[in-house]
Amino acid sequence: MKHTISVLVENHFGAFDRVATMFSGKGFNIHSISIGETEFQELSRMTIVTSGEDKIIEQVVKQLHRLIDTVKVVDLTDQQRVERELALITVNYGKGQRAEIIDLCDIFRGNVVDINPKTLMIEVTGPPDKVDAAVNVLSPFGIVEMARSGRVALRRGDQPKDIKREYSSVV
Repeated sequence: MKHTISVLVENHFGAFDRVATMFSGKGFNIHSISIGETEFQELSRMTIVTSGEDKIIEQVVKQLHRLIDTVKVVDLTDQQRVERELALITVNYGKGQRAEIIDLCDIFRGNVVDINPKTLMIEVTGPPDKVDAAVNVLSPFGIVEMARSGRVALRRGDQPKDIKREYSSVV
């Protein structure tokens, strides 16, 4: 089963490397990882998608808590959350297919972001299932190249505790 884990880390050199090294050192697989600054410049949020049995994921979470730059770790898998992913997909098109591809793009609320006489580049944003569905529908045309951002996710509903105050007490 895939798990989505949110990790709040101090935003300085080496934090990402320590997380990646922990995963590889313990033999855990990363399906995707996204990282970026949060509303606080000194903190970054990683969204990691990994898979394994509950005991393995429990180990992953415990190991992440032990890392030097880690402020907070939350397994979002069983919580209500909002997840998004971005994909850029370059698709071949032949005579008379351009309009069909653009119509399919519209169904997924995608955008054509580049076009030339042989290919279209489409941007699709949304939950991972939506991106997967767009890829499946576009595959018969011939996907030339694709890049996916990996998931970003936040817990839905109540706002989390005051992270700034929580972080200040740790430092």
